[in-house]
Amino acid sequence: MKKLLTISVLMLGVSVTASADVWSWVDAGGTRHFVDTNTPIYTWVDEFGKSHYSDTPEHEDAVSVELIWHGDESLSDLESGPDEEGGEEQALPGETQEEFAQRKAAQAYYCEQATKIYDSYVNAPQLYRTGANGEREYLSKEDSAETIAETRARRDELCG
Repeated sequence: MKKLLTISVLMLGVSVTASADVWSWVDAGGTRHFVDTNTPIYTWVDEFGKSHYSDTPEHEDAVSVELIWHGDESLSDLESGPDEEGGEEQALPGETQEEFAQRKAAQAYYCEQATKIYDSYVNAPQLYRTGANGEREYLSKEDSAETIAETRARRDELCG
């Protein structure tokens, strides 16, 4: 009997911790994240196009994100993403139609920006990075091809 009571208490503890208040936010690169805390989050994109985020505004371009509350749910349920059956994407749990429209507009914007960057890389005579001293460091053909492939993958990810 004592063993059964212990198992019941443990199962109750698991079910209590399985769901909590969940928020979502979109980083500067357009990726949606889910968190179980409403701690302020800041995001920015570096000079190489990589998205970063932190709980402090560590970078001069860092902007505070808007946390969208989804309710008392499980993080794993929300992180599974949109309908996997190939249907039209639906609003996320707890997301209003206005928030859904804003999210879709942001996704379209980031897709457009990623496409512009990709096209500029493909059409550039030679790719370069700006070094610490402010001078151009031209990429080798291999590094250029790798950069273009990474940019294409990022564009494809953002454009769905």
